[in-house]
Amino acid sequence: MFSLGFSRMKKRHTTGSLPDNFKQMSSERVVIVAYKPFPGKEADLNQLMKTHVAILRNEGLASDRASTLLKAKDNTIVEVFGWKSKEAIEAAHGNPAVQKMWERFAEVCEFIPLKNMAEANDMFAEFDPFE
Repeated sequence: MFSLGFSRMKKRHTTGSLPDNFKQMSSERVVIVAYKPFPGKEADLNQLMKTHVAILRNEGLASDRASTLLKAKDNTIVEVFGWKSKEAIEAAHGNPAVQKMWERFAEVCEFIPLKNMAEANDMFAEFDPFE
């Protein structure tokens, strides 16, 4: 079935050009971020997570993609969300509302590489739902 769909797509675009809306479709950047709370700051981080993507959306930076929040064994929170584009990511670094939010994050957690999480060693990494 997959090959049939690919064949149809290939026939429609035989000139080698991409569909007109390809750039628009592919500009979203989906990211996965891990936030490890400082000792005693778990509740503060949980509160920040509830407004994180909403603030980015209010600033026109995050996509409409639903975010996913997960909790690791050590209380690290993993978030999957979409930026509107690479340009939106860059714009966030000069946005006062985002800078203020990131300052609050810096007070309660550290950003860690996913590879440093114990779950990253598992073939099927399991997490608890964020509540």
